[in-house]
Amino acid sequence: MSLYPHAKFDLSANKARQFPSDTGREVAFAGRSNAGKSSAINAIVNRRQFARVSKTPGRTQLINFFTLQDGQRLVDLPGYGFAKVPESMRQHWGVLLQAYFTQRESLAGLILVVDVRRLLTDFDWQLLRLADAVAAPVHVLLTKSDKLKRGQATDALREAGKQLGSTATAQLFSATRKVGLDEARERMQGFLAAATDGVQTDN
Repeated sequence: MSLYPHAKFDLSANKARQFPSDTGREVAFAGRSNAGKSSAINAIVNRRQFARVSKTPGRTQLINFFTLQDGQRLVDLPGYGFAKVPESMRQHWGVLLQAYFTQRESLAGLILVVDVRRLLTDFDWQLLRLADAVAAPVHVLLTKSDKLKRGQATDALREAGKQLGSTATAQLFSATRKVGLDEARERMQGFLAAATDGVQTDN
């Protein structure tokens, strides 16, 4: 059963002015195209096709906002790095992502989806820098861990931890084998809850 039975899609934004009201708390998901971001979102929320899964990498080309429950949102950021799109589109995504990170005070944390077989790429570090610039905590999902033997997956997690240092936390994850689901859900819920600790909002 889903922890968010009333979760629903709200809107897609192609420009910053289309973002919904900057209230409540939201957790953003980002990741290189073909890293399994949509599958991870669906597994964590426990709703089939909640985030659209496509066989074509880079399908998410807008910023998609979903309501999880009252005052809490999930934000699906555009896939990047692999999609075969014009350079003008890549530049537009860069501007859109920059606007998102700098304008959304409701951003409580970023969950960065990384293929465990590739580990962190330049594109991932760009996202980490954007999050760091606005002091947003980051948790990395090393997806598709079922594609590696247990020892290889453990080594990959250790290597990711060395690369990240104190920049972000990380875990192994597999949407198909349900590996790391509880940890990922707890991290997302922790981001959403921690955002209200000691914070006063203007009425």
